[in-house]
Amino acid sequence: MTEDRPTAPFRDSGRGGVALLIIDMMNDFSFSEGDSLRAKAALIAAPILKLRSQVEALDGSIIYVNDHFGEWHSEQRKIVDRALQSDSAAVRQLVPRASDYFIIKPQFSGFYATNLPVLLPKLGVSRLILCGVAADICVLFTAADAHMRDYALWVPEDVVASTSDARHRAALEIMRESMGAKVASTDQLSAADWVRGLDQCEG
Repeated sequence: MTEDRPTAPFRDSGRGGVALLIIDMMNDFSFSEGDSLRAKAALIAAPILKLRSQVEALDGSIIYVNDHFGEWHSEQRKIVDRALQSDSAAVRQLVPRASDYFIIKPQFSGFYATNLPVLLPKLGVSRLILCGVAADICVLFTAADAHMRDYALWVPEDVVASTSDARHRAALEIMRESMGAKVASTDQLSAADWVRGLDQCEG
């Protein structure tokens, strides 16, 4: 049986598409303060799954953007297998499917030294929803690079996590104030309503 792997057009597509970036959720949390972040990641898994379904209902793209944790010869299967060994509830719920894109990043930002800047225009994506860990590091750096590339941003406060509540709030404030990101939770806003609001502003 063959798996349905995601594909993209050879040439760039028109703008207006939406993508959900799931950042560093395939994670074994084997670092300082990892236990704290693992517990917080478990709390955001369900809202991420809800958001993933909403984005798919809009024919949007699901893109995992994940660190290789210093293993320069790594690839998706190794990263996922390593994360599963951590017995994290969030990892088990969010294992990538064959239809999802998976991008490996070597640094904090999902745009730095990856093929994400090439993939998004081919998918016609100009609107990004960011989720994952950590809000004050990799999510923040990815949001900054997305903002500089003129992507519309939504970073729902209930689908990102940090090691501390203070760092979480500070990161969200920076993304809202400096990057124009929407930070309303998934209980306050749906993907369809967010896209509809952007269409009205651009119309």
